[in-house]
Amino acid sequence: EYTPMEKDVLVMMQEQIFKACGENDRAEYGKKLLEYLSEQLTAEFGKGFDKSNLRKMRQFYCTFPIRDTLCPELTGRIIVLMRINDEQARTFYMEECAKAAWSVRQLERQINTMYYQRILANQDKTAI
Repeated sequence: EYTPMEKDVLVMMQEQIFKACGENDRAEYGKKLLEYLSEQLTAEFGKGFDKSNLRKMRQFYCTFPIRDTLCPELTGRIIVLMRINDEQARTFYMEECAKAAWSVRQLERQINTMYYQRILANQDKTAI
C-alpha cells in the first residue's frame, strides 16, 4: 500500500510516461524508452510495471483523460470499456453499466450484441 504522497508521485510519473511514449511507442526509440521506464519503475516500486502494463496504463490515460468522471461501480469493467473506440458508445455503456449494476459478463454481452447500436436504431424508427 502506498502513502498518499507516493500515489501522487506515481500518478505524475504515469502522466509523464504516457506523454513521453506517445503514439510511437512501437518505434525503436519508444521500445527502448518503455524498456528503460519498465526497469526503473520496477526497481523503484516493485512488480506491475512491465512493458505491457505500461501500454495498458497509457491506453487507460488516453481513454479516460478526466479520471474524476469514473465512478467506483465501474471498477473491474474498465478494461472492457477501454476496448470501445466510439466515445459516445463507451459513455453509453458506462452509464448503463453503473445504473443497472452490470457484471463484466453482462457488459461484454451487451457490447457483443451491439446493444447501443440497437437502441439507436430503435430511436430512429420511432422518430419516423
